[in-house]
Amino acid sequence: MKQVKLFMAEDRVFKILSIDGGGMKGLYSATLIRHLEEKFNCHISNHFDMLCGTSTGGLVALALSLNKPASEICRFYEEEGPKIFYRHFRNSNLNKLSGWFRQTLWRGKFSDKPLKEALEKVFGEAVIGQSENLLCIPSYTITEARPWIFKFDHKEGDLDRDNSTRYVDVALATTAAPTYFPMAEIESKDRKQFVDGGVWSNNPSLVGFIEALDYFVGKGKEFNKLQILSVGSLTLSAGKPVGLRRERSFSSWRDELFETSLSGQSFLTDYFLRKITTVNEISVDYVRIPSPIISPDQAPLVQLDVATPDAINMLRGKGNDQGELYSKRPEVAEFFKEPKTYSTH
Repeated sequence: MKQVKLFMAEDRVFKILSIDGGGMKGLYSATLIRHLEEKFNCHISNHFDMLCGTSTGGLVALALSLNKPASEICRFYEEEGPKIFYRHFRNSNLNKLSGWFRQTLWRGKFSDKPLKEALEKVFGEAVIGQSENLLCIPSYTITEARPWIFKFDHKEGDLDRDNSTRYVDVALATTAAPTYFPMAEIESKDRKQFVDGGVWSNNPSLVGFIEALDYFVGKGKEFNKLQILSVGSLTLSAGKPVGLRRERSFSSWRDELFETSLSGQSFLTDYFLRKITTVNEISVDYVRIPSPIISPDQAPLVQLDVATPDAINMLRGKGNDQGELYSKRPEVAEFFKEPKTYSTH
């Protein structure tokens, strides 16, 4: 882990919180963040100038940007998760068969109706212009075949694009995982269609890093220091045995294909930022809270779309353990010594 720099009194520090994607594993991230709020007696929104989040991490970041406490976000996952990732049958083998049929041959594994209804309970008709923080929420527009980052329209970028967009629509756009949920379609964006930001930026730390250097941090800009706190999702890091069948169809890969892509992107971004912060002339303090080790026996409960009681207990427990550990780390405490500086209003 990169050592924390001691900032001088004249330093103006721009702080970013970045949250990885991971479906139901957002409960782990929200639980970890709850520990930070409790430890430092604060709302996350008051200590970070920018919030970045992809997929379920985007959902968490959006809720935090409206000053909602992390404890409320945890309840969202615990109460709404089983409805969003609904299993049709009590028999697990029938669920697997049904899920395989829908994901491989039909309309996708889940309807987005329960997700939309749950999001409307949280966000109502709020729009991005009401955010208390700068935002970078990655998605991908199928309509224009390119990445799309939903942002708070800040004056530095002379933006006039997303402030009137509803939180619900942004949340649906960043969480529309291919083959799991339908593509999101946003009426106010001329019915452009979007899929999960995890297809290109599951760890959005790099997105925040670039946005900060473009507009806020560096020579001639308002800030001269950058701090990034990156919250990783739970990663299935135990690996696989050798000798697996080499010829695998989509139906054989299925869930594992998307999970592998998300993990690979997150690792690459983490590696890049660890390297670039050592050579960049602007002082950057990058801290990553990694996934704890997941054993092979725990892996079936740590999936994008598993929201059983046992899975919820597992995700909550891992978040409690990691939150308790990292809330005591001095490099994390640095982010909470002073409130944020940038005001969106």
